[in-house]
Amino acid sequence: MSDLSNFSQIDGSGAALVAAEGRVEMVTLKADLSNKATKAAIKEILGTAVPAPRKISNSVAWMAPDELLIMVPEDFSADALAEQLNAEIKAPVLAVNVSDARAVFTLKGNNAREVLAKGAPVDLSPAAFGKSDFRRTRLGQVAVAFWMEADDEFRLVCFTSMRGFMFDWLTNAAQKDSLPLYF
Repeated sequence: MSDLSNFSQIDGSGAALVAAEGRVEMVTLKADLSNKATKAAIKEILGTAVPAPRKISNSVAWMAPDELLIMVPEDFSADALAEQLNAEIKAPVLAVNVSDARAVFTLKGNNAREVLAKGAPVDLSPAAFGKSDFRRTRLGQVAVAFWMEADDEFRLVCFTSMRGFMFDWLTNAAQKDSLPLYF
């Protein structure tokens, strides 16, 4: 997270930095991910294979047996990628630009795991959750998905309607001297 220019809200006063990102281009792809032709088309279009369950690879995240979440590179259009996926996959498929429906956060610092552990029913110990791991779960009562960008950095996605609440929840959970320090 070297460039902070894309963040619309940042709180660095706690045990971890909490940053709400600006708009991030994303596409949801619903398809039969076990179909060989579909997997080949995805690899051709995205330049990466379908990730294993609960994994993220090259900004392509496994959401469910029939769903991927694709973080679109800055120089590309989510609309154009969705159109290309819908046109080139020769099986039942639905690719949709969900950029306006999702909010993205970065949680950075040595205590990022502890902050997430306060509300997520996930084993976040370093032995159980690493850089390519991806979880779709709840944080408090909010549906989220998160993954690690680096040893001390997580990215988190939730519905845009929960953006303000999630920012407040994360900054509250990251208050100094409030962490149990499990890890």
